[in-house]
Amino acid sequence: MADNKRDYYEVMGVPKGASDDEIKKAFRKLAKQYHPDLNPGNKEAEAKFKEVNEAYEVLSDKDKRARYDQFGHAGVDPSYGAGAAGGSPFGQGMNIDIDDIFNSFFGGFGGTGSRRQNPNAPRKGSNIETTIMISFEEAAKGCKKTVTYTNESVCNDCGGSGAAKGTSPKVCPSCHGTGQVMVNQRTPFGNIRTSRTCDVCKGKGRTVDTPCPTCHGSGRKRTKRTVDVTIPAGINGEILQVSGHGNAGINNGPYGDLHVRVEVRPHPIFERKGDDVWCELPITFTQAALGAEVTVPTLDGKVSYSLREGTQPNDVFKLKGRGITHIGGKTRGDQYVRVVLEVPKHLSPKQKELLKQLDGITTDKNYGNRNGFFDKLKTMFGE
Repeated sequence: MADNKRDYYEVMGVPKGASDDEIKKAFRKLAKQYHPDLNPGNKEAEAKFKEVNEAYEVLSDKDKRARYDQFGHAGVDPSYGAGAAGGSPFGQGMNIDIDDIFNSFFGGFGGTGSRRQNPNAPRKGSNIETTIMISFEEAAKGCKKTVTYTNESVCNDCGGSGAAKGTSPKVCPSCHGTGQVMVNQRTPFGNIRTSRTCDVCKGKGRTVDTPCPTCHGSGRKRTKRTVDVTIPAGINGEILQVSGHGNAGINNGPYGDLHVRVEVRPHPIFERKGDDVWCELPITFTQAALGAEVTVPTLDGKVSYSLREGTQPNDVFKLKGRGITHIGGKTRGDQYVRVVLEVPKHLSPKQKELLKQLDGITTDKNYGNRNGFFDKLKTMFGE
């Protein structure tokens, strides 16, 4: 088999750490692009289609993907790269230590090249997430909030060791403190020695004979905590990071981080569009026809605005600088107000009569849109 095969991740167009869903999505896209039914007579597309299928067959299978990640094409196709006689590229009947091979390339420099991680080395704790709800006004102007959350903290009784008072953890007798044990596996390449997590200590390198009664040997306990968080003005669904407030680290490692997801409650009047604020303002027929001084609600309180005479339904006017502060900046968006004409209901006989009198003395000149509409009708029907 040819040695110039393309990397399967390159074929799929995904990074090596891609998730199963990302690989599946990439496969569907490429399979559709190069499918023979959609590319009749196209030999190049046919070859691409076969290449994509081959790559997906390996990357979609957990075991095959693991072998491919470790050995490349040779891990899933024993004939790949073989000599004229075929068979294992490492030779028949050989005992191969994968760690020795790795260290032969990267070791010998004070041990910095070894891939084995000390299970007793300090490691940072995992991150946690919580959600808070704030008002529309708080999101627009910024605020401070006390956030309540629960994390895994170091057990005070055992100091995080997991061992009861008066006792201490012991070096694991199975892995001798490394957290890894060596196993032999028969493969197409011969007998290969690989390391895996120790079953006795679960990779910790230590065992506890007498667990702490408070944390039951975990070295941690669930703790309810609070922290004050500054919410920046203009926030709109972002996640804030509070360093050092996540879960406790391993072996006295630093705490992880707290991620605070900020959600904003809808407002009964205002609607956000970017950094701008929109709202509707109901007005009467008289206010629209004659113009009027109206009161408009804003994030800064009520303001007065002069409606022009002859304001039409759904007309929009702008209040500059009355919007939301741009997050991380000082500039503000604008407020847009759409007027909504409210037609009066439940009219008395006298009110109806007055409206009829008004209608009787108005002409087409008073109704520009109406007049133009009927002119179009006359043209349309040739009248």
